[in-house]
Amino acid sequence: MTDNEFISSKDVSKSRKSLWYLDSGCFRHMTKDKGKFKSFKKKEQGYVTYGDNKNGIILGSGDIGSVETLKIQDVFLVEGTC
Repeated sequence: MTDNEFISSKDVSKSRKSLWYLDSGCFRHMTKDKGKFKSFKKKEQGYVTYGDNKNGIILGSGDIGSVETLKIQDVFLVEGTC
């Protein structure tokens, strides 16, 4: 299993390193790990504000995962603590 793969709930015990928690109520998904992207478009798009009121700069966006695992589209790459 690579760092870019998603794992099912039955495989959680195998690896938590690449585990994603999808929140259907969130506005955007984000990561600080550029290596997770299958496709990426660099473009500074402003910033995000975290729950602790700290900001992260949006460096671009792209797709993570695949059709075989799970594909999340338009994920932000964010510089800063997430």
